[in-house]
Amino acid sequence: MSDTSVIEIVLQALLLVAKVAGPLLATSLVVGLTISLIQSIVQIQEMTLVFVPKMIAVALVVIFAGHWMLNQVVAFTDQMYALIPRLLSS
Repeated sequence: MSDTSVIEIVLQALLLVAKVAGPLLATSLVVGLTISLIQSIVQIQEMTLVFVPKMIAVALVVIFAGHWMLNQVVAFTDQMYALIPRLLSS
């Protein structure tokens, strides 16, 4: 196994993590920012008020995009298993 193949595998894994975690993180960011903006307008400074809407929004993203996320991870895993014989022979 050469250095370039290891770097390529790590790069693919990092891109997969970014693709899978991106929708969850973006949703959490948007909901948190929106609730914080509303809190500053109405001057309610309760920290636990942000938690429940964020949790609901992230759960909805997992429900709607979970199948795609799982397919991405399974495809990457299949690709890595198919790559094992080639890496061992070199």
